[in-house]
Amino acid sequence: MKKFIAILLELIPIICAPVSYLLIVLPLNSPAIKKVIAVTMLLGFLGFAFFFLGRKIAKEDRTVRILGILDILATVAVIAFYVLAFLSIGL
Repeated sequence: MKKFIAILLELIPIICAPVSYLLIVLPLNSPAIKKVIAVTMLLGFLGFAFFFLGRKIAKEDRTVRILGILDILATVAVIAFYVLAFLSIGL
């Protein structure tokens, strides 16, 4: 049961980061979509926290280790997106 919970926790940022990028690119401008983008970006950014939670719950599982790496990559992708956004505004 611990392994299942750890995998579910680790999947949250891995799913949220691409969903937020997709919603940003799509030409949808409703207030509800903007709230969904904010929540998914936050959850994608918190991938490092889910990485630590997954490692604490199921340390030895190989699936959790692989998903943990993807969690860190989701965090890096969100940070890179914001860096690119700030650079595009500054130029």
